[in-house]
Amino acid sequence: MKSHSQPSETSNYKGFLLDLTIYIAVMFLIREVYFEKVGFIANGLFWSFSTLVIAMWRMRVRKVSWKDLGLRKPESLLKMVLVTAGILIAIPLAIMLFKIVQGHLPFTLAPDTSSESAVSKFGDLKDNWPHFFTIIPFILIQSMLEELLDRGFLINWFEKLFSSTTFATVFAVLLQATIFGFRHSYDLSERSITVGIIGLIMGIAYVAFGRNLWPLIIAHCVLNTMSMVSKI
Repeated sequence: MKSHSQPSETSNYKGFLLDLTIYIAVMFLIREVYFEKVGFIANGLFWSFSTLVIAMWRMRVRKVSWKDLGLRKPESLLKMVLVTAGILIAIPLAIMLFKIVQGHLPFTLAPDTSSESAVSKFGDLKDNWPHFFTIIPFILIQSMLEELLDRGFLINWFEKLFSSTTFATVFAVLLQATIFGFRHSYDLSERSITVGIIGLIMGIAYVAFGRNLWPLIIAHCVLNTMSMVSKI
């Protein structure tokens, strides 16, 4: 799994370790800051934009652009559509497979309580289309930010930390998916694993199909839009 357009090579693994230490520390610690008056969506965007600032700072130090990480015009519109469709098919299939094997796991997972907490996070969407159209732009922005940061930034930085080899790429994809899942639940639960599966599929698609972020961003936006529509 070779990069289509990876950041310039460097042997400064200590520099990338510093970058990741700062980034991951901020990514988790910033979530301790919560402004009650503005609600969950605004706080979520504040967390994501804070980590975006850190990522852009470290990218500037390493002379890496978002174009290098995959925020560039797709080479083929057809390929972008096919990769996006493949992601949207693979994710529910993978989650269905997980549901089948879940009962055979040698440990018990915490239940998924995301449905119960949805109202407190997003407000009551039941039969409330005006509210849906009010919040969905912010949901889509958050979806894009997660792909930029979790796939674009983390995968490439983990690769640079562990060397540019196929093993490093596999480990980077697995590690970012683990962080992605844990960050959404902070426990070993059905939700953390299903979100981790989404991160895994996205990561595989990223490194396997030219490292262009747009299919991932579009697929992520579609998934989150469908999730919000299901609550109406």
